[in-house]
Amino acid sequence: QVQLVESGGGLVQAGGSLRLSCAASGRAFTTIVMGWFRQAPGKEREFVAALNRAGSTTSYADSVKGRFTISRDNAKNTVYLQMNSLKPEDTAVYYCAARSAGWISYNPMDNDYWGQGTQVTVSS
Repeated sequence: QVQLVESGGGLVQAGGSLRLSCAASGRAFTTIVMGWFRQAPGKEREFVAALNRAGSTTSYADSVKGRFTISRDNAKNTVYLQMNSLKPEDTAVYYCAARSAGWISYNPMDNDYWGQGTQVTVSS
């Protein structure tokens, strides 16, 4: 089992930045792949970014490419999402996800573990 706890959400003006953190526990951190998803009101949960076990390979949704950066610190069992140039359409609850298989599934249903979510609100 893996427990995930997100932090770092909040209210920010358009063009601003936030850094989300997700602390993992319960299993060796280097054995799981990590990712971030988000869910806006009335919409389905969508993929944002993913990172392999070593932190050497990343993937991003087109909507955040060039603005968001995913990273992990295996010594701290933590994955981060640095969000720059935020837009009102980035407003959502952001969830950390983990999976035992080789890569994060872009289908949320196929991932193994989830955090409770952290709210990000971007004002115009």
